[in-house]
Order: sequence, then C-alpha cells, then structure tokens
Amino acid sequence: MSGDADRTGLDSRLREVVSQYEEVQAQLATPEVSTDPDRIRTLGRELSRLEPVVAAFRALESTRAELAGAREMRDGADADPEMKAMVADEIERLTAEEARLLDELKVLLLPRDPNDDRDVILEIRAGAGGDEAALFAGELLRMYLKYAARHRFTPEVLNLNETGIDGVKEAIVQIHGDGAYSRFKFEGGVHRVQRIPATESSGRIHTSTATAAVMPEADEIDIEIDEERDLRIDVKRSSGPGGQSVNTTDSAVRITHLPTGLVVEIQDEKSQHKNKAKAMSVLRSRLYDRELAKQREADSAARRSMVGGGDRSDKIRTYNFPQDRLTDHRIGLDLSALPRVMDGEIDRLIDALVMADQADRLATITGGDDAAPT
Repeated sequence: MSGDADRTGLDSRLREVVSQYEEVQAQLATPEVSTDPDRIRTLGRELSRLEPVVAAFRALESTRAELAGAREMRDGADADPEMKAMVADEIERLTAEEARLLDELKVLLLPRDPNDDRDVILEIRAGAGGDEAALFAGELLRMYLKYAARHRFTPEVLNLNETGIDGVKEAIVQIHGDGAYSRFKFEGGVHRVQRIPATESSGRIHTSTATAAVMPEADEIDIEIDEERDLRIDVKRSSGPGGQSVNTTDSAVRITHLPTGLVVEIQDEKSQHKNKAKAMSVLRSRLYDRELAKQREADSAARRSMVGGGDRSDKIRTYNFPQDRLTDHRIGLDLSALPRVMDGEIDRLIDALVMADQADRLATITGGDDAAPT
C-alpha cells in the first residue's frame, strides 16, 4: 500500500509541475510580458527549470500506457504462447524504462539549492609547504579560471597576492554566470599535492596544501550591514609583489567587520570606490556563507551528506603527480590525466560529485526505492 501511496503522491506533484509549466507558457504569450525583458528572462528561466520534469513525466505516462496495453495482451485468453512470450519481453523492457524514468523524476524533483544560480566568490590560499604550496595555489587558481572560461562564466580577479615566482599566497575571484555556484560549490576544502618540486635536487616527493573557499555571492537584501556601527574601513596605498608601490594614490581598502573580526582587503590600481564595493561584496558573501554553515550544522541530514559539508578545513582531494592520479576522498573517485585536469578539464569530477550528492539526498528523503508493480 505504501508503494501505491508514494506513486499517487509523486503523480500528484508531477501534475502540479505540468500545471505550473502551462501557466508559465501562458504568461509568456501575454502582450504585457512580451514588452518586459526582465519578466521574459525570469519566466524563461522558470520554463527551462520545469521543462525537463514535464518531458520526463510525459514519457512516463506514455510508457505506462504501453505497459498497461502489454499486460492486457499478456493476460488475454486469446493470446497464444508465442505471443505471450513476445509480450513478456516487452513488459520487461517497459518495466525497466518506467523504473528509469521514475528514478530520473525523483532526482529532478529534489529540492533545489536556492543558491545554485548565484555568482561565486572563490578564495584560494596557500597552505602548508612554503613556496611549493604557493605554486600549487597558483595552479589551482589557473585551473578554475580555465574551467570558468570553458563554461562561459566570467571570472574577475578581485585581489591577488603573488609570490613573484608564479606562486599565489591568496587570491579572491568573483565568477559571474547562471549556475556558477552549482558547478563550484563542492570545490571548497583542502587540496593536497604530492610531487617533486622543480627546486628539489634529490628527487624527494613533497606534500603541500592549498585551501579553497567557495561562497555564493550575497546580495544586500541577504545580509544587512550597518556601516557606521559594524565596520572599520582603512585605506592605504596599493602594493604589488615584494611590497613595491603600484600607484601613488590611497586606493587599497581594508574592511574589518567588528562583530565577527572578519577582514577583507582589496586593492585596485585606480579606484578606491571600486575597491570598497568589491570588498563589501566579499564581506557579505563571507557572512552569508557563515549563516549557511550554521544552517547545515543544524540540519542532521546535511551533516550526514557525503559531499555537501563544504568545510574548508576538510581534506577533499589529493593530486599525486608521480602516479598521475587525482583522488577525491569524499566519494572515493580516482582520475588520471592530471595535466588535463590542471588545464581546467574537471567536468568528470564535478559531475561525479553532483551525482553523489543527488544520490545521497535522494536516499535521505525516500529511504529506498519502491518496486514497480508487474
């Protein structure tokens, strides 16, 4: 009975989605909407979100109709043995297709992360390992910039503290584009590299680390900040690698959030005003990320997730260059061809993380699959 009840509940939810889809289509066809670009964009995104669900549900209904007809033929008194054998094969195929479509629809109906469509604030810092850690942090930065370009996201480097030997002590990057956070959100944590540094004469393998923090960009309505009461804003002359002056104006901005102690420093060659706006964006995103972390901590299901913690102190991945192997420790995935990975070809990795997260959330919600009737 529980299986029938679950199927009825699922069908009811799917019919609601079809109704929403048809309503959005009707709104897009109205004269008022046709002259409103913002409304067209909003409804277009909603239509794109609903379309895969509607298509899968219609395929499911068609499969079920074929399956009902096949079962009727199988159970008919006039069917000869040869026909019954053919129909049995068809029933097996259609039953498997029904199960596949049900699994697909359950994933499509999973609650969406409301931050998935947001832009991203990505922070990368060198960890343990001195110059080698800084070199690896620089390689991670370039890997993500190349990946962003492959997906037609627009990265903007807000702050870059380099070592002068192609290394990076700290980088803050804003990544613009629909769905940017959905593709980057599992990259937060400690990345470990094992390899022989170019400066190592004895051929000894070194282990170094770099840390990535991935935050959905917050809007002013997400996080309210009282600038007069909560902030200390300092300005100074911008500087480059080795401390040399980049320009002759006090354009670098350092913002301290007094209630939390968070500090953001952004420097630009020209504009103090732009630096302050960028620093405020990073600060809001850090504060918003803190709130999200508190929510995850309060949610026992999220704590159990294989993938979704995003704690920047967790070791998430090892890049072993001598063995040409990347290992993601959260899902036990090994990949080869590290040079291609470092060139930004990380879709296989990110897709596997997304699928693991979906499977984990689905298991948490459903508690297992119900068998379809035969």
